[in-house]
Amino acid sequence: MLRVTWVQPEDLLGHELRQAEQDGRRPEAIARRWAAAGGLEAPSRAGASPHPVSRYLRLLAEDLLDELADLPSRLADDEPTDLAAIKAACAPPPTMPPAGTPPGQRGPTPAALEAAWLGRAVGCLLGRPVEKLPLTVLRTLAAATGNRPLTAYFTARGLPPDLAAAPPWNRRAAATSLAENIDGMPEDDDLNYPVLNLLLLRRHGRAFTTADVARLWLDELPAGRTFTAERVAYRNLLSGIEPPSTARHRNPFREWIGALIRADVHGWTNPGDPVTAADQAHRDATLTHTANGVYAAMFTAAVIAEAATGSHDVHHCLAAGLAVVPPRSRLARAVRHASGLAREHTDFDTVVDRLHDTHDGCHWVHAVPNTALIAAALTHADGDFSASICRVVSGGWDTDSNGATVGSIAGLLAGDPAALPERWTAPLKNRLATSVGDFDGVGFDTLAQLTHREIHRP
Repeated sequence: MLRVTWVQPEDLLGHELRQAEQDGRRPEAIARRWAAAGGLEAPSRAGASPHPVSRYLRLLAEDLLDELADLPSRLADDEPTDLAAIKAACAPPPTMPPAGTPPGQRGPTPAALEAAWLGRAVGCLLGRPVEKLPLTVLRTLAAATGNRPLTAYFTARGLPPDLAAAPPWNRRAAATSLAENIDGMPEDDDLNYPVLNLLLLRRHGRAFTTADVARLWLDELPAGRTFTAERVAYRNLLSGIEPPSTARHRNPFREWIGALIRADVHGWTNPGDPVTAADQAHRDATLTHTANGVYAAMFTAAVIAEAATGSHDVHHCLAAGLAVVPPRSRLARAVRHASGLAREHTDFDTVVDRLHDTHDGCHWVHAVPNTALIAAALTHADGDFSASICRVVSGGWDTDSNGATVGSIAGLLAGDPAALPERWTAPLKNRLATSVGDFDGVGFDTLAQLTHREIHRP
């Protein structure tokens, strides 16, 4: 029987119960009703439970999802989604470009943008084979092939037979992402979304609306290439639900990582202007996400906007990212904590272990722990490209998404493709596979030129 992932009501309910606990609601009574009826907890790692449920249980799940949505949250004042409320909660940004300064005069060069695109692809590719694996398994696989601490793409060469028999890798990705199998950059949602947002700016400019994002998705993004919050929002659009309700209606993934992985283009095209970059990311993110899911995108866009000037170190860029996030939010507190751990401990494994202990109750795709890990890796590696992507991927959770974001930031800071080690970039062969628009097979140099053109668009 076909089990479409990330949309079955009986699976969504377990995730919504967890989301309710995290965002300050009181779901205990509803949880008891679900358990008494025979309902199961949400799948811990997969997108759907293995077996279908009765029609009664599915209808009950739908009703309980709606009841959960009506519960008040004690965190609502500290974690708004409305942009005006977010800005009211934040201190004035630490830096702003001089009035009237054209974006192109603040950078970045086409070479820096190519390094950012390449960095995003490299980091994603590094993390793909071990996405969603438990941290202990990831470390065991790396050590078994002499790749711990991580310094190169994962490989199955030399893997002991007992580990190889598991099978140990993310099965969807291993065939294209292990070192011995890489032949160009394979398709991945972490690259599809930046391409899609480049297309968004080409069609609608910087004044795009959330509705423009929705229309573009329906035109250019295959539904099967969406996951978690994006898949639910896509389904909601097809059901006639309009944004921003698409982010809330039966969408327990609205604080997960999906909006973060869409933020890069907003930062690349607003160099030196983290506030405008964050505003664009907000309009994009609210199609699918709320609160901390939106903040993760705003934070990332602002960090990248500062990095795009070529005149700031990674620590300044991270501070600019925090400046656009409500300071009492869970995401802001997690990023501050993670950066502090990275400054305190010389051994990054210790940082990772502390983060996993702190965020033990979060799903592996949740925006809060993953954004914290991104900040920790960049802080600990001082922005160095190889050290940054290896640290963040070795930290587990959403390894390909985290690797992509860190690779984009560190690549941009490096400023030139030649500054990225050839062992990382050569296997990509300047070729990206994607199902978005007419971009399949596009080169990263071409993507950089197209991105640079958007910076200079009137």
